[in-house]
Amino acid sequence: MADPSFFVGVIGNIISILMFLSPVPTFWRIIKHRSTEDFSCFPYICTLLNSSLWTYYGIIKDGEYLVATVNGFGIVVEIIYILLFLIYAPPKIRVKTAIIGGILDVVILAAAVVTTQLALEGDARSGAVGIMGAALNILMYASPLAVMKTVVKTKSVEYLPFLLSFFFFINGGVWLLYAFLVRDLILGVPNGTGFVLGAMQLVLYAVYRNGKQSKNISDKLEEGWQHEPLILK
Repeated sequence: MADPSFFVGVIGNIISILMFLSPVPTFWRIIKHRSTEDFSCFPYICTLLNSSLWTYYGIIKDGEYLVATVNGFGIVVEIIYILLFLIYAPPKIRVKTAIIGGILDVVILAAAVVTTQLALEGDARSGAVGIMGAALNILMYASPLAVMKTVVKTKSVEYLPFLLSFFFFINGGVWLLYAFLVRDLILGVPNGTGFVLGAMQLVLYAVYRNGKQSKNISDKLEEGWQHEPLILK
């Protein structure tokens, strides 16, 4: 009979896939309007690096193939999101996004892989990669914090990603359980953080869900609003 951690891991994979796909409505909006509006690609650049490191971790650590498969799917999805953003972003933002993406998703990823391959072996290698992945996982889960500040300021959840927040909460909880079952602290810490932060976002959404939508971008700029990068809805 299969270990309970296997079934929890499968459930975690399904939820992670839904989490990766949750921004699809936002990118449909971007394609439809042919504009990235007030959205930011930074969370997806971070998620691509995060998925790449966890795929690498799942490959080099015995028994973590479930981690590798779902994050491999995440790599494909995040690349599509970033390419769409680059197509529809204004020239200056497009250049800035390309530079940040190149540094994080190419240079830093390549440096992490080459360094751990040359300098470390066995558990030391997987442990180092896991720690880097855990740090990025926390950053990914924390990426909506700027939006949470905007929600409180505007009393509007227009740019608070409900589906993404919901799947952060569920995904963090399931992978926290999986980490507990397989006794993997490296997986447990970031996903426990995601579980807590996802819960905070859902509470905030519940508080301001009936608030009015914020004004459109042109109105905000005319009134002197400070432009802040926002996570995709």
